[in-house]
Amino acid sequence: MRIVFMGTGEIGLPTLHFLIGQSGHEIAGLFTQPDKKVGRKQILTPPEVKNVAEAADIPVFQPHKLSHNETTFDFLRELEADLFVVMAYGQILPTSIIELPKLACVNLHASLLPRHRGASPIQAAIREGDPETGITLMHIVRELDAGDMIHKETIPISPDDTGGSLHDKLAELGPATLQNGFEKIGVERESQDESLVTYAPKLGREDGEIDWQKPAVEIERLIRAYDPWPGTIAMLDGARIKIYPYAKSGPDTDRQPGEVFFPSEKSEPAVACGEGTSLFFGGKSAFQLDGRKRLPVPDFLRGNLIAEGARFS
Repeated sequence: MRIVFMGTGEIGLPTLHFLIGQSGHEIAGLFTQPDKKVGRKQILTPPEVKNVAEAADIPVFQPHKLSHNETTFDFLRELEADLFVVMAYGQILPTSIIELPKLACVNLHASLLPRHRGASPIQAAIREGDPETGITLMHIVRELDAGDMIHKETIPISPDDTGGSLHDKLAELGPATLQNGFEKIGVERESQDESLVTYAPKLGREDGEIDWQKPAVEIERLIRAYDPWPGTIAMLDGARIKIYPYAKSGPDTDRQPGEVFFPSEKSEPAVACGEGTSLFFGGKSAFQLDGRKRLPVPDFLRGNLIAEGARFS
């Protein structure tokens, strides 16, 4: 088959490598987002998928938009592809492009659909306490992540998974999902049960603000889910502190949510949470003040006194 790969995020890199080196199919082109400025020096940087494709002499296209773009449509039509494979591309495909390939236009979505449609399924799976997740190969339709399913691959979510570690595991699952789904494309399809649909919208920094009224187990999952993006933060005595994994469940307490206490004389701090629970921030946890280095909690406390009874907000 002639295949066009459409992707931008690094989660798609293993799948692109598979398509180029092991799939046995011809890669007619790569569509990805335009280069963007990154870092403090705002250096114009291409997506890594672009570097991989160019190294393999695959034509690369980087349109700013797909809708109402006749030039892009003509490029795609001239490629005469049998299949479009999409993974973390970052643009909505118009119907004219969805219907263009001879066989199908499919997407690799990082959840077990119909659970966690949307832009942040990896974080949602950890945050909601799901025991497992995976990759779903699905047909693309105009409605977000609502197409018929072709094939799924599943992995467990471990108690210490973060958004970053689970992202990397799912990235490595992409090639197997596509390889095992190839022969099912155009043959097998399963509609999604709309009664089971959940949505995981795009995240912003404000989503990482910790609500200490929630039970400790929910906050602990949130801290892991949102590492590295968008991160979790809380205010303490007017200072903004970023909080990193790994917190553990602490002792039950009747203190007010957000209140800091020390379960024993030489222990690291615990923070009271909702429903009488608490989180203990031991040596594997880390705090970071704005403009300062990330530090393990014991090191942070040596330079930043947090008194018993202080209150996170």
